[in-house]
Amino acid sequence: MISIGLSTSDSLRHHLRDELSALDCQLKRTLDSEVVLIRSISDYIVSAGGKRLRPMLVFLAAQALGADSKSALVVDLAATVELIHTATLLHDDVVDESDLRRGRATANAEFGNAASVLVGDFLYSRAFQVMVGTGKMRVLALLSEATNRIAEGEVMQLMALGKLDLTEADYMQVIEAKTAKLFEAAGALGAIAAEAAPQAERALSEYARRLGVAFQIADDVLDYRGDASSLGKSLGDDLAEGKLTLPIIIALQRGSERGKALVREVIAKPHAVEREQFTQVMAVLEDCGALDASLQRAQHEAQAAAREIANLPDSEAKKWMLELSEYAVKRNF
Repeated sequence: MISIGLSTSDSLRHHLRDELSALDCQLKRTLDSEVVLIRSISDYIVSAGGKRLRPMLVFLAAQALGADSKSALVVDLAATVELIHTATLLHDDVVDESDLRRGRATANAEFGNAASVLVGDFLYSRAFQVMVGTGKMRVLALLSEATNRIAEGEVMQLMALGKLDLTEADYMQVIEAKTAKLFEAAGALGAIAAEAAPQAERALSEYARRLGVAFQIADDVLDYRGDASSLGKSLGDDLAEGKLTLPIIIALQRGSERGKALVREVIAKPHAVEREQFTQVMAVLEDCGALDASLQRAQHEAQAAAREIANLPDSEAKKWMLELSEYAVKRNF
């Protein structure tokens, strides 16, 4: 595995430093506007940084298949994915009434809900302008389908809030749509830029999809067991919002009767979770092994992701993608 004395995230950023610099320049150009409020919010969210994981997948997929990851086409595709992702975050934070992301106030907390929703719409429209600029109908078809599916996933998650009979299958359907779909698209876009054969494109898109599932499950565990300072958000946000993520679903299956009753009581009263209640729910999750079981599921998905690219030619990009499949589950624990 790759190791240069830094964390996986920092090391990968170093590997893709030129590509990420080009991405940031493209994002700044794309988000420029004569409307002051749009420019202010755009600058605010771009300067917040973030993992840039989805555009990194575009760059790595392109590299793995022999394409020039610094080309204008690949940078445009990476920027499009990041614009779509950022738009979803702006809308999510309004829906979830979040006030902290990446260690600082959310855009809606800083500028208001209405402005955040409208600027999210602006980012979506800019993303489609960049797509059109690539001149590739395949890109438009792929990303229009992905954005539609992401929206469906967000609505499914909204409908699932507080739904105590939510199953693991229901949960997987939500995260496949709202999270894994854009990962999948990122992998496919790198392959499209490389003009890869259908089999290679399927391998990259399936790798990315599985990676997205692993990341989301691990994120849901981090909401209970993570380090708040590293995560840049408060622990227990999902619980406070009434979200039945995989740890909660497993606890409602495996916990003691007393434990299950406690979880049901807390989930039934979102936005009113006190520190003591969070601690009690954490004890239930730990006692019945819900957090460990969830991490095992994430590990299963990450290993499946790695298998999808096993037959790709050996390269630095392939090594990084294999490293990411491990990082997906191990980060911040």
